[in-house]
Amino acid sequence: MNFGGNWAGAFVADILVIMGFLFLFWIPWGTWINGFFSGVRVNPVDLMFMKIRGVSPEMIVRALIQAKNSNLNISLDALEAHFLAGGHVELVVSALIQALKARIPLDFSRACAIDLAGRDVLEAVNMCVNPKVIKTSLIGAVAKDGIQLKAMARITVKADIKRLIGGAGEATVIARVGEGICTTIGSAETHKSVLESPMSISDSILAKGLDTGTAFEILSIDIADIDVGKNIGSELQIQQANADKNIAQARSEQRRSMAIAEEQEMKAKVVEMQGKVIAAEAEVPLSLAASLRNGIRTA
Repeated sequence: MNFGGNWAGAFVADILVIMGFLFLFWIPWGTWINGFFSGVRVNPVDLMFMKIRGVSPEMIVRALIQAKNSNLNISLDALEAHFLAGGHVELVVSALIQALKARIPLDFSRACAIDLAGRDVLEAVNMCVNPKVIKTSLIGAVAKDGIQLKAMARITVKADIKRLIGGAGEATVIARVGEGICTTIGSAETHKSVLESPMSISDSILAKGLDTGTAFEILSIDIADIDVGKNIGSELQIQQANADKNIAQARSEQRRSMAIAEEQEMKAKVVEMQGKVIAAEAEVPLSLAASLRNGIRTA
């Protein structure tokens, strides 16, 4: 019995030793030591379970250290949950730190939501501090006098944290500004009035509130370049004149063809009448001969 008890005790001891080695192996002690001396107290068992769940303990602890050094109160569970949701933990923490320094109202939940929505939350915070300039392509429009003008604008925008989720992007802002340029130039009586005051384009566009529903706030719209293009009115008149000429020529050709057809028809009728006359003339001698034969027989 004692032999069996010693064997069972030795087996249990071996199991405990193996579990101890596995415990020591799965715990990232380097990460735990780094957090401990940085003032971040993390349970080693939590680090082990993070590693088992496929979460990077080094990244989470590094983000916690950054948050603590910046007086941000973020829990380990919140960071791990955001990582498991497919978010960028370090990017969110960096954005929160920069927002705190710039006194931009941004909490952890909103930052995570912006990140999970597919937007670069750090870039958005940077755009709140340093506005971004968006350059449009050369946009052509025609004034009422038929002269084409080509304008290019620089749009200064800054991100709106509250509208980043669900707000339209840069492409929508550029499209709306392009539409505003076309509308303003198209409503001008002459192209000279636009050339004399390019700022009228900017003022007209800004008055429309084009940033509604977008993730940005338009600060200014500056016309960087404006050139005179083609005389579209004259080209349209020339094209219309050519089209009218072609239509007139087609109608004239149609009338000529109809006249030729009528002439041919009349000729055919004349030939037919001549044939009938010749046939009638050929029947006269036959009629005379028949009359003579009838007379002789009677006599």
